[in-house]
Amino acid sequence: MKRLAFLSFFTAALSLFVLQSQASMVITPWTPLYKGIDLAVGTNYPDATISSLQVVHCLKVDLSDPDVQFLPTPKIDNYQANSRETPSSSITTFIKRYRVQVATDANFYDASPGGADPTTEGVPCNLYGLSISGGELVSPPDFTRTAALMFTTNKTPFFAFNNPPPGTNIAGIFTAVTGYYPILSNGVNLGSWAAANYPDSFVHSANPRTIFGVSQDKRYLYMMVIDGRQSGYSDGSTDPQSAVWAATFGAWDAINMDGGGSSAMYMADCAGDPIALGHSSYLATGRGHERYVGSHLGVYAKPLPDFINDVKIVSTDSSASILWTTIAPASDFVDYGPTQGYGTTRTNSLARTKHVATLTGLLPGATTYFRITELANGSQFVKACSFTTSNQVIGSSLPLFDVTKSWKYNSTNLDGVNWTAAGYDDSGWSGPSPGLLYFESNLNVAPRNTLLPANAANSTLPYLTYYFRTHFNLANKAASASLTFSNNIDDGAVFYLNGFELYRLRMLQGAVLNSTLANGFSCSNFPSNGPFYGDACTNCPDVFTVPSVSLTNLVQGDNLLAVEVHNYSSGSPDLVFGSALFLNAPNIQPPKLNTLVSNGSVTFWWNGTGFTLQQSAELGTNAAWSDTPGPIAVSPYTVNAPTAAMFYRLRN
Repeated sequence: MKRLAFLSFFTAALSLFVLQSQASMVITPWTPLYKGIDLAVGTNYPDATISSLQVVHCLKVDLSDPDVQFLPTPKIDNYQANSRETPSSSITTFIKRYRVQVATDANFYDASPGGADPTTEGVPCNLYGLSISGGELVSPPDFTRTAALMFTTNKTPFFAFNNPPPGTNIAGIFTAVTGYYPILSNGVNLGSWAAANYPDSFVHSANPRTIFGVSQDKRYLYMMVIDGRQSGYSDGSTDPQSAVWAATFGAWDAINMDGGGSSAMYMADCAGDPIALGHSSYLATGRGHERYVGSHLGVYAKPLPDFINDVKIVSTDSSASILWTTIAPASDFVDYGPTQGYGTTRTNSLARTKHVATLTGLLPGATTYFRITELANGSQFVKACSFTTSNQVIGSSLPLFDVTKSWKYNSTNLDGVNWTAAGYDDSGWSGPSPGLLYFESNLNVAPRNTLLPANAANSTLPYLTYYFRTHFNLANKAASASLTFSNNIDDGAVFYLNGFELYRLRMLQGAVLNSTLANGFSCSNFPSNGPFYGDACTNCPDVFTVPSVSLTNLVQGDNLLAVEVHNYSSGSPDLVFGSALFLNAPNIQPPKLNTLVSNGSVTFWWNGTGFTLQQSAELGTNAAWSDTPGPIAVSPYTVNAPTAAMFYRLRN
């Protein structure tokens, strides 16, 4: 594929835009993150000529490394070209779902519904310009964005600065993403040219940026993110400044990708959990997550070679097994705990090359730090990492929806109206719109997705009471199931399920009318002079569980949930509502018994507690099972050089 002719036509004019160093640019040495991926960080110190403070993170990806592979966002389910092409997703979710080692945003996109800024993940998106993922066409070429970066199956990179037009032969292209316009070509700064030829005053101003560039010898891809919109840290950059940074890191050609609030860069730690490289401007606004974008570019790479390798974590809500290998037989011990001070140690004196340690007594949804220490031939080798356990008890809790669930809502006085009934006609209500639904000025309350209507009598105040309705589907209904609600409510509420009252939160017993006041307010346990007192309800969610005996009207299939939210006083300036729902099933699944064979030994390991390892010399109805001598109730258990066949199982 050749560079398009218009570039050479403008060579004389473009030579005016030569590269110029920005004031006091400082770039760190390249630091290896993974095999074939290095990171450098740049900072400039503004002077009289350059007023913008800029912090830049740049990944250098070695295209000659056979283990380096790319993954742009794959197709969405029920794919439709030019409408349903990819699902919206945060970059952190993208890393965890596809297990890539680094990722950034990529193509510009449009989401439906909601435009370019989806409020939830999984919203169908239409990408601008060419996108090819794993050799499969995701978004066809168009004329909305013009600078495409393409790779053949052997990762040879090509730029097409006017975007391959519809109908272009893209055979042999395995990976492709598309930006807006070029900023660097043959080492020439096109920043001023881009501003003149792509009229868009906002895009060309100082903004957060995502830039993709390639070295002159085509060996390296540069994935660069310039943070912005964060005064005192990084203001963002213009096109000419972005080109200077790209060239300084080593790019010969470069294009401007989707930027602004979409720009973010993450890497996976040794447990596969995302770590931010830089600061997303979208996250910095207090939303609690980076933007849910429609296009990503992820990179697969192998870990850096070490004595300790292939660290994997298999975790539940309260336990985890850590597996790893060593390049030579070694004995080990693992320190772990809720902080980097650790506190608990698991030891193994048997020298081997395949290792496992099971950690117990962990808390659901909590981070655990661990440190592996290997002893081999008088030398010591160390590797540290962390992981987060599931906040869902295995086999017992199923999320039905989160606080961004959409609700229909109404502020009309409904005294005497059976509005909680499943058959009530709410077609005249507003929505459905996503939570949190709010009348609130405190930025600590998040995510604020739907503004509620102001009181008609006083536009500075909310109504005293608002009404909400939504539906959820229950695929299977267990006889002893319970429901757990996690709520962000300011101030009180009454919950109804399929027309029957379910729970009262800060509401007295007796008749509830539109004029009824809540008898308390959220976050009342915070200091009265603090920022959260009685206001920022998301800092102290109200969680309650409704037992199975109170859920006689919960049905398999469609269920209606209705909630009325009441203010604490008629002069209260705010009201907030959002609710997440979890189904609690009665049966906890037993752990899986696993084996690890290394250096003549067999190690049995499992997650969970309360189980004992049993053994038998035979299988079948007449098998004589007995507890393994010890008895062995803690994972792992190693049999060194077994001499006879033996079968094992777990009992509780």
